[in-house]
Amino acid sequence: MSKKKALSLLLSALLFVLVLAGCSGSGDDNESTEGGKNAGDKKTVKFMHLWPEGSSAQHHKIVSDIVADFEAEHKDVTVDVEVLSNEQYKDKIKVLSTSNELPDVGMTWAAGYLAPYVSGNKFASLNDILDSGLGNEFVAGTTDAYAIDGQTYGLPLELNIVSVYYNKKIFDDNGLDVPKTYDEFKEVVKTLKSNGVAPIALGNKDRWTGSMWYMYFADRIGGGELLTKAINREESFESPALVQAAEEIQNLVDMDAFVKGFNGLSDEEAKSMFMNEQAAMYLIATWDLPNYTTNEDVPQSFRDSVGYFPFPTVDGNGDVNSFVGGPGVGLFVSEDSDVKAEAKEFASFFVKQWGARAVTDVGVIPATKVDPNELDLPQMYEDVLNDLNNATNLTLYADVQMSSDTAQVHLDQIQALFGKDASPEEFVKAHEEALSKE
Repeated sequence: MSKKKALSLLLSALLFVLVLAGCSGSGDDNESTEGGKNAGDKKTVKFMHLWPEGSSAQHHKIVSDIVADFEAEHKDVTVDVEVLSNEQYKDKIKVLSTSNELPDVGMTWAAGYLAPYVSGNKFASLNDILDSGLGNEFVAGTTDAYAIDGQTYGLPLELNIVSVYYNKKIFDDNGLDVPKTYDEFKEVVKTLKSNGVAPIALGNKDRWTGSMWYMYFADRIGGGELLTKAINREESFESPALVQAAEEIQNLVDMDAFVKGFNGLSDEEAKSMFMNEQAAMYLIATWDLPNYTTNEDVPQSFRDSVGYFPFPTVDGNGDVNSFVGGPGVGLFVSEDSDVKAEAKEFASFFVKQWGARAVTDVGVIPATKVDPNELDLPQMYEDVLNDLNNATNLTLYADVQMSSDTAQVHLDQIQALFGKDASPEEFVKAHEEALSKE
C-alpha cells in the first residue's frame, strides 16, 4: 500500500469517528447534574425499608409497586431495595452511618432518634422538595417532629395512635363489657384469669411495647404533657405521678395480666398470640389496622371479632381523647448520597404514591392528606379517623423523644420494671440521672 493511500484511509477513519462523536451531541447536553454521568447511564438509588414480606405483606407489596412505578417513569434510575425487620434495621442503620455507607433513601423516626444523625451531618435537609409543593401534601404539623433548627430531615409516612385492641368473641363468652375506667379494666383482667384466658398479649423483649403501657399510665395519672415535660427537663422524672405510673405497671404484672414469658417474647410473637385468639387484648398502634380490616391473609372471622377501646381513665384522672402516638416512620435522604437529586425525587414520588395506596390497599393512616369521604373504608378505620379529629393531645413515643443514649436507658429500664428487677423509685431515678446528663 502506498503512503498516499494509507494516509487517505487514516483520514477517512478519523472523519468517521468525528461524525459519530458529532451525532452523540455535546457533552453539556448529556451530563447529569450529579456525578457527571451520561444521561444514558442508569443511576442506582439504594433504598432500605423495614417491611419484610413475611410479617408485613401488604406494606411490602405497596413498596414494591411504588418502586416499579418509579422505575417505569424514570428509565435512567434503578432502585436497589434491601429489606430488614424493625430491630435489624435499626441496628444496621447505626452501623452504616459510622462508615458513611447509609442507603441513599432509608427510614427514620422523628425527634430524638433523628437528632444524632442530623448533628452528625448524615441526613440531608429536605426543605427544598417540601417548599417546591410537597409540603402541601402533608397533614398540618406532621413534618414538625422531623424538623431541627428550621430544617426538615424526614418525610413522615404514617400517623399512628395507640389503643387497646380486644377480641369481642372472648369478651362476650366471658360476659365482659368494654372497660372505661382502670378499675373496670382490672376486673376484666381478673375475670379472664379466673376463666383460664390470658388477658393481655405483650412482647416486651422489644421493650418499646412495654413503654407504651407506661406512657399511658403517665398520661392518665399525670396528664398528657407530664412525660414530655420530664423528658424536656421542664419537670422532674421523679414526679410522684411518674412513680405511680411505674407502680401500676408492676400491679398488672402481679395480677398476671400479661401472657406467660412476656419479657422474653418479641412483639411479633405477642401479635401472633392475639391473632390466634390465645389472648383477649393487645395494646398496639394503628399500624396494625390492616390485620383487623383489609388483610385478606387474616381470616375474616377473626377480623370481624376485633374491636378496640381507648386506654381507660385511672382513679378518675385522665382524658380518653389523649393518645400516645404521632408520626410513624419517615423517609430520609443521605447527605453523602452520590445520587442525591435522584434520591430526593424518589422520596418525593414515594410519599405521594404512599398516601393513597396506604389508605385503599393497606388501611393504615398516612401522614399525607386523604379525603375519607371519597374512599370506601372499613368502619374501624373511620372510627380511628374520628378519634384523631377529637384528639386533645398526642404524646410522641418516649424513646423517640429521647436522645439515643437516654432512649437506651429508658428501654432497658422498661424491661427491668416489667421484670421487677427495678423498683418504681429506681426506675424513675435512672431516667432522671440519664436526662440530667444531656
